[in-house]
Amino acid sequence: MTDTITIQTDRGPLALPAPCNLAQAVDQVLAQSGQSAECVATAVNGQFVSRTDRAEHWLAHGDTVLCFSPITGG
Repeated sequence: MTDTITIQTDRGPLALPAPCNLAQAVDQVLAQSGQSAECVATAVNGQFVSRTDRAEHWLAHGDTVLCFSPITGG
């Protein structure tokens, strides 16, 4: 039996194999939308996580993961 965690996303709950890092979760969240992981910003439990830190950010059961368009401008 494989251990799983369930995270909350803006698209609803998502079950993932444990352990799971943010990069893997983002790939799963975006799989149906056709968006690229490079084109979204991410936050876990309300805290921004940079693209370069996603592979090192391990998720826990119940974490809330948001993928959103970064705001740019001047």
